[in-house]
Amino acid sequence: MTEAVTPPIPPSPVDPSGPPPEKLTAADFRDGATVCLVVGVAGLLLGALWVWLAPRVQYVSNGEAVFLRNSESEARIGSDGTFFLLAAGLGLLSAAGTFLWRRRGGVPLVVGLAFGSGFAALVGWRFGLWLAPSPDLGAAALKAGKGVPFDAPLQLLAHGALLAWPMTAVLAHLALTALWTPRDPAPTKDWAGVYPPPHVHATPTPPEPPRP
Repeated sequence: MTEAVTPPIPPSPVDPSGPPPEKLTAADFRDGATVCLVVGVAGLLLGALWVWLAPRVQYVSNGEAVFLRNSESEARIGSDGTFFLLAAGLGLLSAAGTFLWRRRGGVPLVVGLAFGSGFAALVGWRFGLWLAPSPDLGAAALKAGKGVPFDAPLQLLAHGALLAWPMTAVLAHLALTALWTPRDPAPTKDWAGVYPPPHVHATPTPPEPPRP
């Protein structure tokens, strides 16, 4: 009777011939800072487009008080929706531009994109308020005159819309990197030289007794 005993396979050792982990360089941090700066400045475009495309709320004065011209208007909600859609669209564009510029990706690039997008959303919000009509309704009503409609200042009631740009940009960039960044081939291992062959412990078979 022969019994083969196979020892348990130990855990795979680290292959010293594999590619070493990539180290961050000064160029990586420069790329991240460049993305942060360029995307942050693009917030001015968000503010200009928001003022241009957002639906306007109009007021009218009777000489003593200021009233909404159309109390059933949904322009206030439309202003928030316009800001959200513009920010999300610019987030997709900034992610695509960053990916096409540096396909290899990297942590500094993603961090720069995230911070630059968040700053761009704040810049677009404040710049849009600055371009919009004055928030002083009394002065605007006096300038327009009695019974003459005038545009109200822009308002962003849903401040959560400020997250649309950074969240869209980071998620889109990660998706593009995962789909189209080439992967390094997996290193091949010569298992024959890693482990010694398993020993086979054999029990000798007793000889057959002689036949009469």
